[in-house]
Amino acid sequence: MSFISEFKEFAIKGNVIDLAVGVIIGGAFGKIVDSFVKDIVMPIVGQMVGGVDFKQLYVNLGNQTFTTLDLAEKAGAPLIKYGAFINTVVDFTIVALAIFVAVKAINKMKKDTPAVPAAPAVTPEDIVLLREIRDSLKK
Repeated sequence: MSFISEFKEFAIKGNVIDLAVGVIIGGAFGKIVDSFVKDIVMPIVGQMVGGVDFKQLYVNLGNQTFTTLDLAEKAGAPLIKYGAFINTVVDFTIVALAIFVAVKAINKMKKDTPAVPAAPAVTPEDIVLLREIRDSLKK
């Protein structure tokens, strides 16, 4: 089998196509969740904890002080952006929860097909003959 035909056979398999679709949908879902966290969840949480803008939370490791994160970034100051990290953790938690719920729902929808009882094993002919001989000797 040539390399091209072997690759074509691999690429057309259902699992590879399903994986590609899953990656594309996952990427789009990740963008939606990212926007949901940054634009909806974190502003609400920020207001609940006293008007904090999580995007602006950082620790400046340099000697200068800056009033905003943007100014510190433009100056090239070494920063620990823990607000962005909190956003990412919330982001991950929502994605993990969504995947957990989806997998749980899919598993629930899957109906376990009852196991078909195995057909009784066919008794070998020599055993059948020995049983017949035994039964006739008992008579």
